[in-house]
Amino acid sequence: MAITRRTLVTTLVGIGAITQAEAAPLPPITEKAILTVSGKINTFNAGDKAVFDRPLLESLGMSGFVTTTPWHDGPVRFDGIRMTTLMDAVGASGDSLIATALNDYETRIPLSDFAEFNVLLALKRNGEYMPVRDKGPLFIIYPFDSNRTLKNQKYYSRSAWQLARIVIT
Repeated sequence: MAITRRTLVTTLVGIGAITQAEAAPLPPITEKAILTVSGKINTFNAGDKAVFDRPLLESLGMSGFVTTTPWHDGPVRFDGIRMTTLMDAVGASGDSLIATALNDYETRIPLSDFAEFNVLLALKRNGEYMPVRDKGPLFIIYPFDSNRTLKNQKYYSRSAWQLARIVIT
């Protein structure tokens, strides 16, 4: 089958539209920033970074689950954004990330964890926004009760609370 000039131009225009749509900038924030994502990303709203406030994060679509944790008594409901959704929103292209908390605690997390375990970037615990003094405003949390593999120190250490920054590596 011969490729005509018209077919080639139409295909290239289509590819350009898809690439442009994927690289469209994030909207600017309207409230205080609570998360900065940098590193190997291709979607930005503040120079070479993606900066999020609560409304922008919530606009990505909320999800949630109930799980027990080593830090709480009994089952807890967490609501927030799936980490896969956040990674898609910033166009992450690395293999892992470094999550840094407000107190400079750092943990490295493979991006593959997010799809495999449905990891959440929680904004709410039991229906309430989490204050800084109680592991907020953001908490990377695994659904520990969904998979016996998750109930160990390896995954507990990847659950970063008081999250402030993410660098995709």
